[in-house]
Amino acid sequence: MSTRSLFDLTNRVAVVTGGNGGIGRGIALGLADAGAAVAVLGRNDEKNRRVLSELKAIGVHSIAVRIDVTDRASLEPAMNKVERELGGVDILVNNAGNVSLSGGVLNEKPEDWDSVIETQLNAVFLLSKLAALSMRGRKGGKIINIGSMYSFFGSGLIPSYSAAKGAIIQLTKSMAIELAPHNIQVNAIAPGWIETEMTAPVRTMPLNGEILARTPAGRWGQAEEVAGTAVYLASRASDFVTGTTIRVDGGYAIR
Repeated sequence: MSTRSLFDLTNRVAVVTGGNGGIGRGIALGLADAGAAVAVLGRNDEKNRRVLSELKAIGVHSIAVRIDVTDRASLEPAMNKVERELGGVDILVNNAGNVSLSGGVLNEKPEDWDSVIETQLNAVFLLSKLAALSMRGRKGGKIINIGSMYSFFGSGLIPSYSAAKGAIIQLTKSMAIELAPHNIQVNAIAPGWIETEMTAPVRTMPLNGEILARTPAGRWGQAEEVAGTAVYLASRASDFVTGTTIRVDGGYAIR
């Protein structure tokens, strides 16, 4: 088998939550460029339309499903729609995210905590369960969870986000153990500081200088720079890799 064919995702079906912007969009386009049919799950109609146009320009089968991943009742119908229109899901990328820049536990409102945990953790569990049930029947699949530098480091500003992202790493390991006998690999990507709409406020804060000073690459990353790692974890090249977290952070975690 050639190295090129190891990374070929032709005839694979991928679902990317929050795939209409930022890191999710970069991953969705990367998977499509590798040949996968892609379903983007997002709650913004205009952004869904834009990324769907980009996916179709690549030339792959693609759909966009309007969904809020915190609406539990909508998750199974959304996955069923993907399978009806594109086929059985081979790749699930749990990317949808939000953040409450509360300033700490003393300031954070319970409803904001609940929103972040529901989006960043509970939805990952629920969607992974749905995808894994389908993958088990077809004897294989890939689940990719998106962590963060706050999967490893604490934050006094965004406690709910760091709590959820820390839990993602343990959930990834646990699912990897359970699902390995079904030939389903479960891994995570921990992006460093990536330029997205969600991180835009940070680039105007004093924290920006600290980030640049700590990152050996000396810059923020681009969403597209996460796509290659996602393609690897979605492909046959990673068939003997499970339960791991790959940092895409310009060296931020070294120091």
